[in-house]
Amino acid sequence: MKYIRQLAIILGVTFAGELVYEILNLPVPASIYGLIIMLILLESGLVKFNAIKDVGQFMLNIMTITFVPSTVGVMTAAEELKSFLMPILISLFVITIIVMIVTGRVSQFVLERTGKKNE
Repeated sequence: MKYIRQLAIILGVTFAGELVYEILNLPVPASIYGLIIMLILLESGLVKFNAIKDVGQFMLNIMTITFVPSTVGVMTAAEELKSFLMPILISLFVITIIVMIVTGRVSQFVLERTGKKNE
């Protein structure tokens, strides 16, 4: 019964994220809304961490299995993707560099704001 309750909480928050997505109609994935809702619920204490801990850990443990269908889909479409290979690789490289720079700058900013730069 404990696991059903934990799963119901997680699915309820996921559904709430879907509802927010439909209402706001912004180009933000519904899963992001769900994550923000879950963060708010956890930080406010409305949902205790122990109320979702076991099912959440299980979902993290099996996450890699959920990527198998999309990986197989990419493998089956490999022939069609060959013409887009170079633009995709260049985009991935450039985006990776941008993400690394932005992450570093944000980290530096946060460390400076908290006064932990030289610790």
